[in-house]
Amino acid sequence: MGMPVVTMTDNFLLVHGFSALIHLGFLLLVFISCLCKRISFKGPKQIPNNGVLFYRQTLLSCVVLVVLNLVMCFLNLIYWYRNGWSLENFVGFSDTVFRTLVWLFVSVYLHNHVSKSAESKYPFALRMWWFSSFLIFCFCLVLDCVFYKQVHSLSAQFLVLDVSSTIAGLFLCYVGFSVKNEGGAVSRFVYESLLDGSSSVTSDHRDSKRGGETITPSATSNIFSLLTFSWINPLISIGYKKRLDLEDVPQLDSLNSAQRSFSVLRNEIETDKRKSSEMNTLSLVKGVVLTTWKDIVVTGVLSFVSALASYVGPFLIDTLVKYLNGHRNLKEGFLLVSAFGAAKIVECLAQRHCDFKLQQAGINVRAALVAMIYHKGLTLSSQSKQGHSNGEIINFMAVDAERIGDFSKYMHNAWLVFVQVGLALAILYKYLGISSLATFVATIVVMLSNLPLGRLQEKFQEKLMKCKDKRMKTTSEILKNMRILKLYGWEMKFLSRINDIRNDEAHWLYKFTFTMAMTCVAFWVAPTFVAIATFGMCMLLGIPLDSGKVLSSLATFKNLQESVYNLPDTISMIVQTKVSLDRIASFLSLSELDSGLVEIVTRGSSDMSVEIVDGKFSWDVTSCNPTLSDVNLKVIHRMKVAVCGPVGSGKSSLLSCMLGEVPKLSGNVKLSGTKAYVGQSPWIQSGTIEQNILFGKEMDRERYEKVLEACDLKKDLEVLSFGDQTVIGERGINLSGGQKQRIQIARAVYQDADIYLFDDPFSAVDAITGNHLFKECMMGFLESKTVIYVTHQVEFLPAADLILVLKDGRITQAGEYGDIMKLGSDFLELVGAHKEALLEIDSVGHNLVTVNEIIEDETITGQNGNLVHTEEKKRQLVEEEERERGKVGSSAYWKYLTTAYGGALTPLVLLAQIMFESSQIGSNYWLAWASSTSESDEARVGGFEFIIVYVAFGIGCSFCILARSFLLMKAGYETANRLFYKMNLCIFRAPMSFFDANPSGRILNRVSTDQTALDLTIPYIIGPFAFVSIQLLGIILVMSLGAWPVFLVFFPVVGICIWLQQYYIPSARELARLVGVCKAPVIQHFSETISGSTTIRSFDQKHRFQDTCLKLIDDYSRPKFHVAGALDWLGLRLDMLSSFIFAFLLIFLVSVPEGIIDPSTAGLAVTYGLNLNMLQAWAIQKLCKLEIQFISVERIFQYSSIPSEPPLVIGSNRPDRFWPSQGKVDIHHLQVRYALHMPLVLRGITCTFHGGRKTGIVGRTGSGKSTLIQTLFRIVEPTSGEILIDGINISSIGLHDLRSRLSIIPQDPTMFNGTVRSNMDPLEDYTDDQIWEALDKCQIGDEVRNKEGKLDASVAENGENWSMGQRQLICLGRVLLKKSKILVLDEATASVDTATDNMIQKTLREHFSESTVIAIAHRITSVVKSDMVLVLNNGLVEDYDSPTALLEDTSSSFSQLVVEYSMRSKNSSHVTSYI
Repeated sequence: MGMPVVTMTDNFLLVHGFSALIHLGFLLLVFISCLCKRISFKGPKQIPNNGVLFYRQTLLSCVVLVVLNLVMCFLNLIYWYRNGWSLENFVGFSDTVFRTLVWLFVSVYLHNHVSKSAESKYPFALRMWWFSSFLIFCFCLVLDCVFYKQVHSLSAQFLVLDVSSTIAGLFLCYVGFSVKNEGGAVSRFVYESLLDGSSSVTSDHRDSKRGGETITPSATSNIFSLLTFSWINPLISIGYKKRLDLEDVPQLDSLNSAQRSFSVLRNEIETDKRKSSEMNTLSLVKGVVLTTWKDIVVTGVLSFVSALASYVGPFLIDTLVKYLNGHRNLKEGFLLVSAFGAAKIVECLAQRHCDFKLQQAGINVRAALVAMIYHKGLTLSSQSKQGHSNGEIINFMAVDAERIGDFSKYMHNAWLVFVQVGLALAILYKYLGISSLATFVATIVVMLSNLPLGRLQEKFQEKLMKCKDKRMKTTSEILKNMRILKLYGWEMKFLSRINDIRNDEAHWLYKFTFTMAMTCVAFWVAPTFVAIATFGMCMLLGIPLDSGKVLSSLATFKNLQESVYNLPDTISMIVQTKVSLDRIASFLSLSELDSGLVEIVTRGSSDMSVEIVDGKFSWDVTSCNPTLSDVNLKVIHRMKVAVCGPVGSGKSSLLSCMLGEVPKLSGNVKLSGTKAYVGQSPWIQSGTIEQNILFGKEMDRERYEKVLEACDLKKDLEVLSFGDQTVIGERGINLSGGQKQRIQIARAVYQDADIYLFDDPFSAVDAITGNHLFKECMMGFLESKTVIYVTHQVEFLPAADLILVLKDGRITQAGEYGDIMKLGSDFLELVGAHKEALLEIDSVGHNLVTVNEIIEDETITGQNGNLVHTEEKKRQLVEEEERERGKVGSSAYWKYLTTAYGGALTPLVLLAQIMFESSQIGSNYWLAWASSTSESDEARVGGFEFIIVYVAFGIGCSFCILARSFLLMKAGYETANRLFYKMNLCIFRAPMSFFDANPSGRILNRVSTDQTALDLTIPYIIGPFAFVSIQLLGIILVMSLGAWPVFLVFFPVVGICIWLQQYYIPSARELARLVGVCKAPVIQHFSETISGSTTIRSFDQKHRFQDTCLKLIDDYSRPKFHVAGALDWLGLRLDMLSSFIFAFLLIFLVSVPEGIIDPSTAGLAVTYGLNLNMLQAWAIQKLCKLEIQFISVERIFQYSSIPSEPPLVIGSNRPDRFWPSQGKVDIHHLQVRYALHMPLVLRGITCTFHGGRKTGIVGRTGSGKSTLIQTLFRIVEPTSGEILIDGINISSIGLHDLRSRLSIIPQDPTMFNGTVRSNMDPLEDYTDDQIWEALDKCQIGDEVRNKEGKLDASVAENGENWSMGQRQLICLGRVLLKKSKILVLDEATASVDTATDNMIQKTLREHFSESTVIAIAHRITSVVKSDMVLVLNNGLVEDYDSPTALLEDTSSSFSQLVVEYSMRSKNSSHVTSYI
């Protein structure tokens, strides 16, 4: 038998010696070539490197060869040290050393040269070397297979090396010699690796289609790509090279679309409602479960498989310790290693795919719920809507639906705990026998102890959400009315309201996070408590404990700890999710509009357009006083019907009845044909003017141009920089009131409906424009249509075919103009008031002439008539939301950590964790060291000492974890609060330009979603990341005690992990930012839809808006879906690398000769190593998640540094308390623009408003009237020029000092949610008697006295339970209460009838006779009695003189306006002939 051995030895020496010489020769050749520079490593072509070289895969293959050969070097050294030197050892060692050096050189070369080159092929010398290496690897593999285990003691290890090297060599040969097609891609080779892969999507295909136009590759990828998450790599690759945009992110497939999820959920809920006739939380839960039942089943199976695989390691540890302690059989050792490795791989794959599917299910559930809430908000009845503000409904979508979606990650944890406890008990029973009962009892005690904490959490969570709802509701209302608050100087008072609500919210937040900390302490201490109970029972029962049993038990407890560790979060999420489900179910159960309120009949089936028979309607069905009663009305096709009446008579409610908006108590309503509606308050969508007018219809250019002409919009569009492509800000913020009104009229007219309902359409436009709209639009363009219009302006009544006079909710008079005039009574009151106003005009001037051409050319001219050229760079007012670029800066982390107490708590938290981890390692080491190595050996210490020392360690751990939890909770709570108050202050102190450019949805996103992340998420990501990192260092330390070579593998693997993380994080970061950016449009669309739901329903556009909502939800879900995919892409690769370290540890332990390593220490190393993959992956994932989630902090920091308005008070320059005493306003060369990139609105105004005089300001819509007022209040700062009040430059004093001394009745009458008292006097400066006096003066005192609660009568959000006229009178009451020396009226009587207007004017003349009154008005009668009249045109002063002087000058613009008004009122109406 000797001869064959010699031959085999010779063969081994020959092949490996030859391999060593070849590798040595290559090194020498490289060295010589570097010296002589004769060999070129440059490729033949210079074309862009588009990735077809598989650079990353190639580099990874070379690095793997380096690591494998390095491992063999150390195994050879260990064997050599143990068994002495031999020739076979020397040759094998030399071969692996030279291989390591060669492949290290190749790896470095690839990294330093090829990665930065533009080569299309690898260098020829490199490719020839790869081919030669492949041949050598094949020869070595054949030899080692034939003579396996007969020559060298490390034959098995050499066999593994040869197989791995041959596979890597084959891949390198393919890369080096693959054929390229014209597109530069490898010919149809489907290559998918652990690091890279594109699932059969070639680079050609990727380049030909942008991500936004393609379906996500996960829908079409093959099994290997899905298994390894390689389908996400093209997106990660793009993100690594450039900043990702939404267009780069692929679309979701149909199975994951919001449309599909919403349809399934709605069908399930409706089916359940038909069975139970009511909607409750259980119905919603059933619907959600049935929406994603397939994902729930699949993830349940994967979770179960992962749980089973995770307990294979603890089960086998005792066997491994016995193997290390007894007679070793290498075959058995490798079988053990294989079992450990296979279990780890199965666990990793199952866990990763389970996580991804759960997140996918969460995204689908969230999309379905948001769509469901949106659908409900669009169909909500008026009574239900009064109980839920816009902010509250937005909160359902932004917070509650999000939380339910996030719960998917915790879905299986509740039942998995029982599975894992069962598996743990089975393992413990096998090794510890009856003592496992102590484990069971201790576990039950731990779980039961959590029940009271869970109940407390649910209670606190509910309170917290109520406070959050209240805060969001108030914030939403404030943001919509920020301009009004700044005009009144109330913003700081309303900020204090928000802060008060936040204080209540913070109170419950503290209690909630406190219970979370308590739960965390209980569950972190639980494993130590369970271990003490178990081992204590073993001591009492006399069950022997050897190191194998102890370590197996410890591994089981540690496994159990991880599942139990998730239980607090699971319970917390269950509690939060239940609260959110209850809230959403409660909202979805609210009553909807009854679609049967209005019967729609086919057009042409009757000559009636509108018919109401015995109608009785009430906004509040529980009220005994109906809003409208005894309504009988028949409107024939093509009729023009006018509706008039005093303030609060029910005019708007009558139109709402026809729309089906008001609950019907009795009677019938029929409409024949389609309808269009124009509301009293303009509802304008964010978007271009063209989009607002088209409103979903196709462009018909001819009709479009006619509509613009009819609505007098063409000249406005000529002035705007972008014409009809100008982007309108939220609620039409960058348009004048008249422009908004005309755009919504154009929207209605363009629809070509059969019935048109106009609610006071002329209130916001000037006399000329109003006349044009009436003649050209209503009576001309809509001649063949049925038109019903509410108006306060009597001059538009005579042309109507039917006039309805309303009073106290009843139609008191109906008929044609002449007929009603003969009946007298209510109608005469309105007409009499109108005549009184006309007499005022006559008393001012008698020399009026008819002017044929009134409207002059609207070319932008200067004050001297010269054309003014504006060359500003064109930019829209509302632009895309800003998002940060690149990684989150370290300064942001530092700023966050040092916000609370200067960062003093941070080192204390870290110290507590280090002490905790040290105590845990010490306690486990004590157990391994103190127990016997086998049942036959004696323990090193006695049983009592064994337990006492372990208990001492346990107590130390408990105190450390207690300190850590409460310090972390306190730091997170204080930081969130301080950042909230700072951000809110900056938002409230921001200039109006900020609110003009940023829709409220963006701001609400910061104060809701981002603030919630700060409250409940960020601290519990930063803390665990630090804790996991410290744990990871502890594990490596323990593993190195058992097997020091682990360090040699650990550092390269960690390097690869960090490289992977750096490759992944640019894409993940930008995707997370896209998630934040894409959420704001959903909120914005949501908010706009709720506000304009009446208009949307009236145009029958519900389905279009729902489709838009579903598209926006998909746009939000797209980056969210790919964030989840990218995270698991990274997680799987990190898991595999961690498993490689663990496998190396096991191979080393079973290969190392006996006596070198203590079996107990080795077992402890394996026990800790079982969690290595999880902790290493956690550490990197927590780091990535931290950076992604920290974007919320970054966004809050962004809003905490908004440029502020000028100071509220300038201490060194405060006016005296009697200022202004005269009320004189001097304006010098005033120029104003709304933003630097926008044209001038006021272009050099100079005039003086004398003290104690009334000045009326008139001009065409958009001429700059409101801008002048805003500049007076410094809402907009002058670009140049100045305004002096009593000689003081208003720019030199504080904003509060200025605004608090002025009074204004704004164009849009605004009331806030609260009471009449809080609306009249929010600063609480006046007594009730003074408030009543002011209410009586403005003729609304009796109305308030009749309401329940009187001054405490409730006011709904935006004052929706008060009519527009009543709101205007409340605004008048505010200024009467304040009695300022300067009063500004910005179209203050636009929403009231002529009689009420006359009353307001009389009241103002009586109580502000000595004040300076500056009045903008569209009604000539409101300014004709002024002392002075200022006429503006295109931002310039056209006329400025007394009304008498201007009327005497027949060429003046004011004279022309009065002529037009008089002609319209007298010649058309013949009012005087009836009185």
